[in-house]
Amino acid sequence: MQLVEPSRVRAHVYVAGRVQGVFFRSEIQDEARRQGVTGWARNLPDGRVEVVFEGEREKVDRLVKFCRHGPPGARVTKVEVSLEDFKGEFRDFRIRYGWG
Repeated sequence: MQLVEPSRVRAHVYVAGRVQGVFFRSEIQDEARRQGVTGWARNLPDGRVEVVFEGEREKVDRLVKFCRHGPPGARVTKVEVSLEDFKGEFRDFRIRYGWG
């Protein structure tokens, strides 16, 4: 029996390195909106960026791949990805401010 991958997924991503102050969240937001993927991105106090993507598996995979290098000026050293069940809780992709 072959497992069928869900067509829509949720990815929770943590990106470490020089990822703050280089327009990482803004570039992710632009790309997510182009791809039709929803979710959010925010800076964390420890210098990482946290991102949640929801959408079609192929498009979410593209955005996770983008996180592995980031925009010009970024220097990504580590990416942690957890795939989760699609929840459909977002209407668009936004930048979140603050850590709470």
